[in-house]
Amino acid sequence: MRKIIGRFLTIIIVLGAIIGLSGSMVVTRENEYKLIREFGRVSRVIDQAGLSFKVPFIQTTASLPKEILIYDLAASDVITMDKKTMMSDSYVLWEITDPLKFAQTLNSSILNAERRIDTTVYNSIKNVISSMSQNDVISGRDGELSQAIMNNIGDSMEQYGIRLLAVETKQLDLPADNKAAVYERMISERDKIAATYQAEGQAEARMIQNTTDREIAISISNAQAEAAAVTAEGEAEYMRILAAAYNTEERAEFYGFIRALDAARASLTGSQNTLILPGDSPIARIFTGQ
Repeated sequence: MRKIIGRFLTIIIVLGAIIGLSGSMVVTRENEYKLIREFGRVSRVIDQAGLSFKVPFIQTTASLPKEILIYDLAASDVITMDKKTMMSDSYVLWEITDPLKFAQTLNSSILNAERRIDTTVYNSIKNVISSMSQNDVISGRDGELSQAIMNNIGDSMEQYGIRLLAVETKQLDLPADNKAAVYERMISERDKIAATYQAEGQAEARMIQNTTDREIAISISNAQAEAAAVTAEGEAEYMRILAAAYNTEERAEFYGFIRALDAARASLTGSQNTLILPGDSPIARIFTGQ
C-alpha cells in the first residue's frame, strides 16, 4: 500500500514539475515582442527571438507584432484651399518601436493604436490639403503630398511607441457630381497654356528666320562686292599686261593683224565663204605684198 502511495506521489510530483516547467518557458518568434506581465504590470519585454523563462502562475505573457503593419483609412471628403471638395482614400504603414510604451499608453491593443493612427493621419491630410489649391493637390500625387502629410505628423506618434513609415494615397479624386466640369476646366486651361507656348515658339521661329535671312543677304552682298572687286582687279591687270605686251609699233601692228584675222574668221560662217576686203586692210596687204 505504501509503495502504491509513493508511486502515486512521485507521478504527481513529476506531472507538477512538467506543468511548472512548461508554464515557465517563453518562446519568442522573430516577428514578435513578448511582454512579461506580473500582476497585470509589464515587468520586462523580450525583443530577441529564442527561449526564455518566467515565473509560472505569477507571470503571464502577451505578444505584440514586430513587423511592418498596414492600416487602411476609410475614404473621406477633404476641402482644398480654394474650397473644392475631393475624396481621399489612403493607407498607412507603421510599426511598434517601443513595446513597453505601447503597452502602457494603448493597453497593448492594436485596435487602440489604429484608432489613434486614424485620427492623427486624417487630421494631417485635412490640414495639408486645406492649405493647397486643387491643382497643387492633383499635381502633388507623385510623392509631394505624402511627404507633406508625413512632415505635418512629425514625431507625434512616438508617445505611443509607434513610428509611421509612410502615408500613401490610394485614390485622390473629385466627387462624381463635379468631376466632369473640373476636368473640362483643366483641359481648357491646359489648351490655353499650350496655345501660349505655341505662339511664343512661332514668334521666336520667325525672329530666328528673319535674323538668318538678314545674315544670308549680308553675306551674299559682301561676296558679290568682293567678286566685283576681284573681277575689276583682274581686268585692270589684264589691260596692264596687254598694254605692256604691245607697247611698240611692231607689236601693235601684229596685234591689229591678229584682231583682223579673228574678225575675218568670225565672218566666214555657213555657206558665206567669200571675203571682201578693202585695199588698205592688213590682211589684203599680206596677200598683195604691199
